[in-house]
Amino acid sequence: MAGGRQLRRDAFSLWLEAPFVIAMRCHEMGMAAMTGSTQDTAEMTRMVTEKMAAAAESVVAANFALAKALMTAASPESTVRAVSEAAVRPYGKRVRRNARRLAARKH
Repeated sequence: MAGGRQLRRDAFSLWLEAPFVIAMRCHEMGMAAMTGSTQDTAEMTRMVTEKMAAAAESVVAANFALAKALMTAASPESTVRAVSEAAVRPYGKRVRRNARRLAARKH
């Protein structure tokens, strides 16, 4: 997206939806602890593995964006924007997906 719209979208998604995802997961873990249920172990495992995958994807995407910008002799401003967008995108994508998934659950 031109003009950093993707970066703004992903940053806004993280700012707005990440606390929602955290609250929903904490609520589910609290309810599981009170009822003695072990059903949320899958959610906890997903939470950790998604964070690790997002971090790895973010590093790789940022490095590729930087290499591409350096090969094309892009301006410093566009390089910073491209690297930032590439680094934040994996997190924004996962947060949006988790917010939709957790909001759709029937309790």
